[in-house]
Amino acid sequence: MNKPVIVVLSCDQQLAVELPSALQGRVDVRACDTTEEVQDLLRTVTPQGFVADFRRTSHSGMAEARLLSLLQERFPALRIALVTPDRCPEPLQARVNETDLTHFKGRVDSQILAQTFRELADRVAPAEPSTLSRGQTSTNADPQYPAARNTPVSTPRAAITSTSSTRSAVPAHESAMLDTAAGSISRRFETSSPQLQQMLADLEIAARHDVTIMLIGETGAGKTYLSRLIHEASPRRTDPFLPVACGALPDDLIESELFGHMKGSFTSAHADKEGKFIAAKRGSLLLDEIDVLGLEQQVKLLRVIETGEFEPVGSNQTLRSQARLIVASNLELQPLVEQGRFRPDLYYRLNMLKFNIPPLRHRKVDIVPLARRFVRQFVQKHGVTIREIDPGLFEALLGYPWPGNVRELEHVIQRAVIYCRDGVLRAEHLPSHIVGGYAGPTNDPSVDLGHQFVTTATPKQSLEGQIALTEKEIIEQALFKNSFSRTRTAKDLGISRVTLYNKMKRYGIGN
Repeated sequence: MNKPVIVVLSCDQQLAVELPSALQGRVDVRACDTTEEVQDLLRTVTPQGFVADFRRTSHSGMAEARLLSLLQERFPALRIALVTPDRCPEPLQARVNETDLTHFKGRVDSQILAQTFRELADRVAPAEPSTLSRGQTSTNADPQYPAARNTPVSTPRAAITSTSSTRSAVPAHESAMLDTAAGSISRRFETSSPQLQQMLADLEIAARHDVTIMLIGETGAGKTYLSRLIHEASPRRTDPFLPVACGALPDDLIESELFGHMKGSFTSAHADKEGKFIAAKRGSLLLDEIDVLGLEQQVKLLRVIETGEFEPVGSNQTLRSQARLIVASNLELQPLVEQGRFRPDLYYRLNMLKFNIPPLRHRKVDIVPLARRFVRQFVQKHGVTIREIDPGLFEALLGYPWPGNVRELEHVIQRAVIYCRDGVLRAEHLPSHIVGGYAGPTNDPSVDLGHQFVTTATPKQSLEGQIALTEKEIIEQALFKNSFSRTRTAKDLGISRVTLYNKMKRYGIGN
């Protein structure tokens, strides 16, 4: 018979690791880091148990309480173990008082947590007689609906029902919150651009098949996010998704990172290391900035794509990768082939399923919806009240070329939300170069803004004014990078705190 499924929503991976052992391997534990992963999983799985580890809650705990409410409405018999901080947020405490769930505060031991689900585990007869604990015997009861054993845990409020039978009791818009489709890339990569919508529809088909996919797009356009959606829309969604930023690795370590190495194979190889192709197991492996790989590494990569085989650095043993490969680059690879920097055979192998992500400035229809979404996100994260968004803010956003794409827009909106003091989000809360609608030359070769967006100094822009503007932007970026810690920001900029305070006061930063 199938084992009962227990979903663990927690940042503490140890809980998910220890719970199966605590229940003698008689349950199927599915670990999730985020509510989005839970929503994806519930599309294909009907859980009997749920661990809601909300020790790190949002600003008020309202979102977490709402998730519990939806789960209990959709799965009436769901056994829930709630873990909260010692000081439980009021919305979660209300759920504890009103409903049938088990509540733990602070640190919880996996053995104690397992008691909540002991009845579920006892429904499964162990495969080996030797695994039965003293005094237990197997039963010939119906394996789907066995008689419940006496346990200290309270009995479910209703019999376990199928997903289809419970869904009708949940309003359509709430059911959709739990049904965010793992198989629907189009719905989760929000866009109103017809060009991008068609590309996502094609990508959704490719995601379901065991093929290598290549994504081309500027920095910040969403390649990593889209790669994760590909993984979650594939049959491999329950296995790991591992992103590798090839451009962030030294040339002499890329091969070791991907394929692993043996102890002593080079100076700093003090122990055997498992490469990403093995660590990804049967999941998905994203190789970002594939264009930085050397020609020898490209040969090994082509072999892995074709046969799945490779040898770790310093080893003669041939290993086989079972991972699905997604590659990404912010550069078109054909010019690199012509320059002799990229192998033609690898290029043609990858080019078979290539998808181009258009930059944000080419899909302006998405700027306002994305901005609104980021406002909601950062209002909740930073606890800021925004009653109204002035239309002038959207005008400024639409007039800027966004060389940093969606990532830059996200950071700009975060800054605006943080600096909003009166509840009305205006253009004045944006960086000055955004309001001016100009961007200087970029050192990212993937970004081509066109001459209309690259503005040079006008006579009214004195050298002193330009320097001040640049200095203000540098300070603001450093503050964001260091979570607005003035001590760390001053250290990062190589200036004293007093100097930083004076400059912030001069430029009106943080007022």
